[in-house]
This record gives sequence, structure tokens and C-alpha cells, in this order.
Amino acid sequence: MSTRTRRRAIARAVIASATEQTVLGADGAVRSVQAADVTMPARELEAIWTPTHLERLARTYWRYISRISLGLLRVVYTPTGRAVVLLCRPFVLLRFRAPEYAMDAGRGIVRWYIEDGVLVSRAGRGGDGYLEIDVHRRAGPTPDELIAHVVVTVANFYPSIASGLSTAVYKATQSRIHVLVTHGFLRSLARLDLAESRVGQLAPTVAEVPDPPTSPQRDARPSEPARANAAQP
Repeated sequence: MSTRTRRRAIARAVIASATEQTVLGADGAVRSVQAADVTMPARELEAIWTPTHLERLARTYWRYISRISLGLLRVVYTPTGRAVVLLCRPFVLLRFRAPEYAMDAGRGIVRWYIEDGVLVSRAGRGGDGYLEIDVHRRAGPTPDELIAHVVVTVANFYPSIASGLSTAVYKATQSRIHVLVTHGFLRSLARLDLAESRVGQLAPTVAEVPDPPTSPQRDARPSEPARANAAQP
């Protein structure tokens, strides 16, 4: 649904990440991981376990950012990616490349690589930093329920606030806001109110989308990922 109509909670979303899951490396790179277990009727998860709904989940994240900021933050789509802007250009806070998707019967991934922006230091521009939503399908507490374990990760991100001001300022401002917003997004998934994708060009079946990486290294890029065009989430 793309309307603003409030829906009752169909699922139960419980934050599963630890209190402190944001780590600033010695080289200035940030890794932040926030997760939630979304428990729902098995039939509900079966119905939405498709690449189309993975696209919609991606779009829902950006919609939540815009709504929670009361429209101050907007997502602008370009031929090569998307940008988070403050009100309008040229105030580009974060610019991402077009998303990459991977999915199989038990896991779905959408990843946006970070290009540049006011919030990105010179060291992190055009590199391997990324924002990712990773969904794992798990058995539920009852035979009639399943769990979607949703993980939102920011990795290899070099914040300009930390390099230009201080790590303490970054942790007290941008980092804290990111965690609060991400937890709010994860809790909102209990309504299963997934926004419509702008175009929705991913293949309709899981078999037609590249598989997620089998390596335990989370930063590994899927081989030949499904790339979305600029109008997609």
C-alpha cells in the first residue's frame, strides 16, 4: 500500500540488535548493525517472499525516512542512483548508486553503495561503503508462524562529522539519529505496509534473481547482482 492510511499491526516486530551495534574503526570507518525479528502468520510471509516485495521493502525504507523527518529529507532519483537531500538540491546529504538485489528461498538482500554527499568524508567517497537491508526467513514460535529477521547495516562508511569535528560529536548526533530512525523503521514493519516501488522491474519469481552470497563475509558483493534503474527504490 502506498497510502497514508494507518494499518493495524499484522505481525510482531521486536528489536533484536544489541544496545550498542555501532563500531568506529581505527581508520575512521563506521559499521552499524540494527536488527529486528518480525513474527507473522506463515501465509503472510509466504505471500510476500518475492523479488517484487523485496523492492517494495526497499522503497518502504526511503518512505519512512521522508515521513519521520516530516518531509525535510527527500529522496531524489537520478539516472545512476538516488540521493537523500535536505529539502532540495544542492543540499545532498548522501548519494547512493542504484540498488543491487539478491534473493533465494531463505534470504533477500538489497544494497545501496555510497557515492558521496555532505555527510561522507573524502576517504569514503566512491568506495565500498554501503547501506543494506538483509532479510532472513526463519522458523516461527508456532507451526503457523514464520520470522523475517531483518538486518539494516551501514558498513565502510566514513562520516565527515567524525573526521571534521570529532568522533564524540558524530556518536552524539548522526550515529544516534541513525539508530533511532532505523529502530523506528524496523518496528513499523509490523504493519506490513510496504510501499509500491516506483517501477517494479525485478523478476516476479525468486528463481530469476541472483542468489545471495554463500560466504560468511557480509561485505562480499553478490556476483552479477540484479541492478535496479534510477526510478526504483
